[in-house]
Amino acid sequence: MSTTDKVRKPKPIFVQGPISSQKIADSIAAHGSQHEIGAHSIFLGQVRADKLEMGTVTAIEYTAYEDMALEKMHEIRESVFARYPLTCMHVYHSLGRVAVGEICLFVFTSSVRRKAAMDACAELVERIKNELPVWGREICEDGADQWKTNTPA
Repeated sequence: MSTTDKVRKPKPIFVQGPISSQKIADSIAAHGSQHEIGAHSIFLGQVRADKLEMGTVTAIEYTAYEDMALEKMHEIRESVFARYPLTCMHVYHSLGRVAVGEICLFVFTSSVRRKAAMDACAELVERIKNELPVWGREICEDGADQWKTNTPA
């Protein structure tokens, strides 16, 4: 089995609560032994304290149809691998409550050269935001809430 085959096996993408800095650091450090990699591109999505009509956001509660989301993520993953010469790709998305300032999305792509890693990472983020069946309920300081609408980049 080649390295690419190992990397492309479906992986769990969901993390309960915020994505820890340790998880991010460990993921990056694990690639030091892969000497064919020349570039990594990383996107970190962080919960913002948006000002809404009903108040200021203090957290987002994420939910998903997990089986459907994993199937869709596999489809997105295969499509991106087909378009770009990537060495590997990792995607983690939070479920449950994530407070303002905490990380809720971690996208990490690697390739021999930087352009492929950067372009693939940007496409992945857009596709995840637009296609993955994950929803966020914005929660304000007084407990008022509303379903989050994703806005274009």
